[in-house]
Amino acid sequence: MGLKLFSSRVKFDRHEWAGSFGDIGTDFPLITGMILASGLDVCSVCVMFGVMQIVMGFIYGLPMPIQPLKAMAVIVITQKLSPDILYGGGLAIGVVMLVLSVSGLINWIARIIPKCVIRGIQFGLGMQLSTLALKDYVQSDGISGYGLALLSFLIIIFLLGNRKCPPALLVILLGFIYAFVFKINPDAFANSIGFNLPHFHVPTPGDILTGLLILALPQLPLSIGNSVLATKQVVADYFPERSLSVRKISLTYSLMNLIKPFFSGIPVCHGSGGIAGHYTFGARTGGSVVLYGLLYLLVGLFFSTGFDTVIQLFPKPMLGVILMFEGIALMRLIQDIKEIKKELVIALMVGLMAVSLPYGYVVGLLVGTILNYLTQKAVIKLGE
Repeated sequence: MGLKLFSSRVKFDRHEWAGSFGDIGTDFPLITGMILASGLDVCSVCVMFGVMQIVMGFIYGLPMPIQPLKAMAVIVITQKLSPDILYGGGLAIGVVMLVLSVSGLINWIARIIPKCVIRGIQFGLGMQLSTLALKDYVQSDGISGYGLALLSFLIIIFLLGNRKCPPALLVILLGFIYAFVFKINPDAFANSIGFNLPHFHVPTPGDILTGLLILALPQLPLSIGNSVLATKQVVADYFPERSLSVRKISLTYSLMNLIKPFFSGIPVCHGSGGIAGHYTFGARTGGSVVLYGLLYLLVGLFFSTGFDTVIQLFPKPMLGVILMFEGIALMRLIQDIKEIKKELVIALMVGLMAVSLPYGYVVGLLVGTILNYLTQKAVIKLGE
């Protein structure tokens, strides 16, 4: 009985293999950007990222991948912050999320934020991912990149949902071929192989405080809205038979970030976009997340010495197409409230705020929640 339950929660068939690449368009560029901007240790970053993916795949038995903390990543990349501050920020947000989990505050937050606001956050994130894919990734390699993006797009359009031939595997293979034709010297790739292990690190109180103020506080609203609340909602959408609490999601979020800084790993979260990406390309169990983690584990242990060469295996135009479909999958979730005009308007407004305003996610979260309750009260008074 136990073995049967395990096999239903973690599979390694072709659909899980295909789904395992569903979130790479979001993760890989952010990880690469942080490594290059702050001089992070490639082995430590990739190994710890991979290990946590594998652990979460087995814990949840769902395509519940982890992602870099997006607000933190943007700040680190644009300001080129030191690794020590990044590790301090990761530990700080881990402590904050632990307090929210243990105290039960996260459950209270989940109760007061309505579903239409969560749909708005997902819609906004979907717009951001799709826009990033089209404006940055697809255009990055000129004419040859446009050709790769077009072929990738056509493969996905014709094969999306095909249970015999999942499209993501063909797209990744196409990207590898493109890389060796236009980007990679085979000899240089062979010379990039070498064995490495992560580095141990102890964050100082000063780095933790600085990381809290500069990185953790700007990240917190997005983490609560997307990493916890929207993640719970998207699991309910795709796996209605599975009961998953916000407390468990926030607790595993916290524990990952309490461990990773001590091994020079980047701060991470769960995310509704990650689940949508894995699910869209075929994943239905934790197997896709385990396989995805093994990819990073392999890169960290054996290819971190030649990381500049290895990253060329995943051309940005190809990643952009995968990212665009992940964004579209998130935006489509708004369909279940389209018949309720009040909620649809609030969701669209929250989504637009999220992508167009400074600190848009926290503004949308607060304004959308307040408007929802005000309109509810107005309806009640009219009814009286």
